[in-house]
Amino acid sequence: MLKKTAALGLLLTSLFAGAIKAQDTGHPNYIVIQPSDTYSDIIGKAAQVTPSDRQLRWQQLELTAFLHFGINTFTGQEWGDGTADPKIFNPARLDARQWVRTLKVAGFKQVILTAKHHDGFCLWPSKFTAYSVKNSPWKNGSGDVVREVADACKAYGMGFGIYLSPWDRHYPDYGDSAKYNAYFLELLSELLTNYGRVDEVWFDGANGTGPNGKVPVYDWDAYYRLIRKLQPGAVIAVMGPDVRWVGTESGYGRKTEWSVLPADANMLKATSDASQKDAVYAPAGDKSAEDLGGRALLLRAKGLVWSPAETDVSIRPGWFYHPAQDSAVKSPAELMAIYFASVGRNSVLLLNVPPDKDGLISESDRKALRGWSAARKKLFAVNLARGASVSASNGKNANAILDGNAKHYFIANPGDSSVSLTVKLRKAVSFDVLLLQENIKVGQRIEQFVLDYKDGRVWKQAAVGTTVGYKRLLRFPPVTARFVRLRIISSRRNPTVAAFGLYKD
Repeated sequence: MLKKTAALGLLLTSLFAGAIKAQDTGHPNYIVIQPSDTYSDIIGKAAQVTPSDRQLRWQQLELTAFLHFGINTFTGQEWGDGTADPKIFNPARLDARQWVRTLKVAGFKQVILTAKHHDGFCLWPSKFTAYSVKNSPWKNGSGDVVREVADACKAYGMGFGIYLSPWDRHYPDYGDSAKYNAYFLELLSELLTNYGRVDEVWFDGANGTGPNGKVPVYDWDAYYRLIRKLQPGAVIAVMGPDVRWVGTESGYGRKTEWSVLPADANMLKATSDASQKDAVYAPAGDKSAEDLGGRALLLRAKGLVWSPAETDVSIRPGWFYHPAQDSAVKSPAELMAIYFASVGRNSVLLLNVPPDKDGLISESDRKALRGWSAARKKLFAVNLARGASVSASNGKNANAILDGNAKHYFIANPGDSSVSLTVKLRKAVSFDVLLLQENIKVGQRIEQFVLDYKDGRVWKQAAVGTTVGYKRLLRFPPVTARFVRLRIISSRRNPTVAAFGLYKD
């Protein structure tokens, strides 16, 4: 979906987000680099950038789900052209509670519904267009898919998000920037005021032509201001300032994934305005590059911003449901590999699970989700390092890495950018998976680490990695040992470790 659209590499300027209370997690989620800053100053500043409250809540979700559903479900298309008759939309057995219940049982914490895709068909009875469910035979035109999903999310304690495509292939004045932006803001306002709490607003960069063959200029500033005003707790992704697209739809993130990135130089101008209580900044440069936040890039930056990655992929080859793809649903093993390569690489996984024409999650998708969920539960049921003793070459609270409380964490001594943590297990065990977490409330700092195990009197290397961030998962050939050692080779200031786990796959 995204790789077929233009503009995720668009440079977003810094934005005023409205007069609301600043998010406070100890440090700002952006920082300005001064011309007088030294190399050491810049690396130190990078270590101090932390997520806003909304970004932290989002990161802790780990698993979110896309629900691609709409008129395309009935036409068999991926991108509708806005000419399909609303009368074909009739999901006779639609059960949003089944959707949300299925996803919750599979371990998801939040869902995002495609309230309007590129075809312009609205899944709620909008006052501003006739091209919506109100002119479909479903529930005699009195239905509201957005309402049913929002209510189901509330009933099951799930986060609720909306996807609203800026591209609209149905709206007759789409090419008129002023008219279309006013229309889009009306749609957005309906979604943000009529359905309770909205936790995420998801935009892509699709910007094709409409019925008149013209392309408008989207008023991103106005969209963001409205969201901050009406739903200040919502993260704005991925054409937005809070969450960025990882750059691929494969489900695989970078092996080195930084959440602290160089920011647009215009942030310098924005910070001069003392009235900006909750300014938000966009990262600068190519978001699909392999290295987005390495030291060389930081040293050329004008400022730094917390910009975490969201990794999206569909459980099927397509984004909307197609019966012919029932046999091509990703297997539990494939989904587990994606989990390791997304959540396990400092990202949040956004997995698309599209409802079918009846308005249900199909059995083929449910079976894959059940198998994947069971495999995750089995793998991570027992941390083989629990109950071990931990000693550190420097720092304090070494045993906190095993207590299972994310609020507790080890931190190396100030001035030490490397540390060795030795874990003495209760007995020798076999393991082949490593889990690490930093305390990102303090910042993302670890640049390189090594996991060793003791074979007799000799230390041998089991695994190596670069960034950790919120979570890092590594697989490696099985080893059996009683003594293991985590060596943090390089870090931006003194590193933290919030969790350490060993597991057997």
